[in-house]
Amino acid sequence: MTATDDHERRGTGSGATALAVEGSAPGRPPGARPGYGKTARRIEAWALPVMWVLLVIAFTIDQPGLFMTTGNWANILGSQAVLLMLALASLIPLVMRDFDLSLGAITTLAAMTLAILNVEDHWNIALACVVAVVVSMCCSAVNALLTVRFGGDPFVITLGMLTVLTGIIYLISGSATVGVVSPGFSEIIFIDTLAGIPIEFYIGLVVMLVVWYILALTPAGQQAVVVGESREVAKLSGVRVGRARTIGYIAAGFIAGLGGVVYAATTGSVDPTTGGTALLLPAVAAVFLGSTCITPGRFNAPGSAIAVYFLASGAAGLENLGAEDYVQQLFYGAALIVAVILPKMLGPGRGVNFKLM
Repeated sequence: MTATDDHERRGTGSGATALAVEGSAPGRPPGARPGYGKTARRIEAWALPVMWVLLVIAFTIDQPGLFMTTGNWANILGSQAVLLMLALASLIPLVMRDFDLSLGAITTLAAMTLAILNVEDHWNIALACVVAVVVSMCCSAVNALLTVRFGGDPFVITLGMLTVLTGIIYLISGSATVGVVSPGFSEIIFIDTLAGIPIEFYIGLVVMLVVWYILALTPAGQQAVVVGESREVAKLSGVRVGRARTIGYIAAGFIAGLGGVVYAATTGSVDPTTGGTALLLPAVAAVFLGSTCITPGRFNAPGSAIAVYFLASGAAGLENLGAEDYVQQLFYGAALIVAVILPKMLGPGRGVNFKLM
């Protein structure tokens, strides 16, 4: 038995905080006909996609010739690629009952690293991208070491990492915007299109499909789900819990780093004041909202993607109506609250059980 697994067998220590994320099938109300639970579950699984379609129809009717245009949808789909990747990065630790508050800062650090290496040190753009992603994975590896190996509280450790990385970003950038990143690279990611949609959308789509495939259809993904439901059961089943959690953190760092690369290519220059919680909070909102659909009660990659673009469509429609910037934040916050509360109102056992232990 490794030191990590031995530590986890004893618990994470006095006062440590862990996230319990469980999904269970809702019970059938007394007197309900057979099949009631299955039908209700199916309705719940597709409620968000249907709401998205209705939202699009409503904005299309209200804004004819403006909302349902190629340019508007190219903007909606392309502009959310970084947020989608950050949501997918956040999802992986959450599946295993962990949480990483530093992922937004890791994304910004990756973007800043790429910009400095390419613009100021004149590195080849491909090599700068590789180094940026490796730096992100190293940051997540430190998170894994402190939380998994030494039993640190995930909230405290990753919050501390967020603060440290923010300081590092200001330090290496001199508190100034760094740019312009290789125009040819930005053109490929941001300007070039396929079927009228920027390439960055397809990058996010590929990442989503890979995360979905691994979590849903591979033994490693099934082990991650078991770890999230019960670490004790996972250990009794022969799962190396410490190893699985460590891989989850590092995989999240890889995806966050890739998001940073796309972010740098999209904006052309990197501002040290962007990122952090400003990027992370909408991503986490999308992950929780996405847990209400496709596979209700479980964090899942397709649900997170649908939630990202549901929120983006709502924000774009409100913006076209002339709404102020703060309305977008209200929309995101309200969507997150509804995502957590509404399933509970529909019956016992629905939704994601998110509690502190």
